[in-house]
Amino acid sequence: MLTGQNLRVFDNRLLSALAPDDQRLLAPSLERVHLQLRQSLETAHQPIEFVFFLEAGLGSVVASKEGGATVEVGLFGRDGMTGTSLVQGDTESPFDCFVQMGGSALRISAGDLQGALAQSAPLTELLLHYARALGIQTTYTALANGQIKLEERLARWILMVHDRMEGDSFALTHEFLAMMLGVRRSGVTVALQILEAKHFIKSQRGEIRVKHRDGLMELSQGTYGPAEIEYERLTGIALGKSKPVPDDDAPLKQPA
Repeated sequence: MLTGQNLRVFDNRLLSALAPDDQRLLAPSLERVHLQLRQSLETAHQPIEFVFFLEAGLGSVVASKEGGATVEVGLFGRDGMTGTSLVQGDTESPFDCFVQMGGSALRISAGDLQGALAQSAPLTELLLHYARALGIQTTYTALANGQIKLEERLARWILMVHDRMEGDSFALTHEFLAMMLGVRRSGVTVALQILEAKHFIKSQRGEIRVKHRDGLMELSQGTYGPAEIEYERLTGIALGKSKPVPDDDAPLKQPA
């Protein structure tokens, strides 16, 4: 539970955007928790018990089919939350949601969040707008999956993760990337090699470092950007990192 003494500026962007009265409304019901890699946050077709507002790390919304095949349909970090079905008046989600990168979150019970929503129209409006933004992101993920090459999809995915991370590096294995993108591990390896050959990223020992955002954005064939613009329009919160990361492998220009 957060009290007046330990209530601070929230690292979660949704909570940080709330008016002070709404922050105080939620604070007594919020609990800071550590999130472990692959921890389940929601189980498909099961009642939602808790809602997590991430402050660090990354969450993944995953669709599964009979036989165990899975593909990521949405992702979020400190820009978002679990429990969008709850905000929209449902009690369960058709998708699984788990921790893709360890971190921390503020957790609230489903009942306490529903009670707060009933008391505050601005809180309800913001969270509904976020749910809408996440749905738009999912639509562009479907577009990318159906219309562009794997290395282009990977470029988009890396940009989305980069937006939600501190710094320019994050740890992720080829196996996990393959599961998220719904492809074979060998395909991910080739796609990473293509991006590295273009000097857009550096990939080694399970770590990806972003070096050239502009190059990644161009390669994504327009599938990165529209959903991010809609997130900002709907929530009033900036999401993307506006400045490209310098390519430190590029030759230095000599003064004239």
